[in-house]
Amino acid sequence: MEKDKIIIALDVNTIKETQRLLDILSPHVRIFKVGMELFYSCGAKAIELIRKHDREIFLDLKFHDIPNTVRNAARVAAKMGVFMFNVHASGGTSMMKAALEGAEEESARLGVDRTRILGVTVLTSVDATQGQVLTLAASAKKAGLDGVVASPKEAAVIRKEIGKDFLIVTPGIRPEGSEKQDQKRTATPQEAMQAGADYIVIGRPVTKAKDPLKVLEGIW
Repeated sequence: MEKDKIIIALDVNTIKETQRLLDILSPHVRIFKVGMELFYSCGAKAIELIRKHDREIFLDLKFHDIPNTVRNAARVAAKMGVFMFNVHASGGTSMMKAALEGAEEESARLGVDRTRILGVTVLTSVDATQGQVLTLAASAKKAGLDGVVASPKEAAVIRKEIGKDFLIVTPGIRPEGSEKQDQKRTATPQEAMQAGADYIVIGRPVTKAKDPLKVLEGIW
């Protein structure tokens, strides 16, 4: 598996722990995910720390609000220079288009490439039908987003129905032998990639391990 396809979820709540994991993993991983726990605990400091390590950021805050609020939040995400961020596809086409407009406006102002925007379909911690997920993915595509966050269980049908030029990022990844924990729709890294995922997100099986690098090397 290509190393650049792996996104490590930094689901921790201190700069000290973030620094520890970056020291271990940043020489081997290009993209790190900053979710609600870390961002709400440490804010932009976490983003700055990852950037100091010259790594890319997936800002996983799942924006879901009225279009104007999401447009302004997207501007902030673009200003931070994140590689990609996400919004809830269930927020509707107008909201998703507003996110795209906000990111485009800020990126143009800064003279940089626009950050990628993903629509979150259905969380991997709950049950869902392929129809639900595919409907939301199609809505994200129609709104002009770059791709979706979807479980590996639905990646194959999304790839088949929506096509190649659409990013699929799959959380809920559990290496062989790992516990599912609070996830329901999971797969191994190899299964997710075979189903058509562009990137796989792995968190606790790596970050909570006694030897995170050893677990990561076992995935390659």
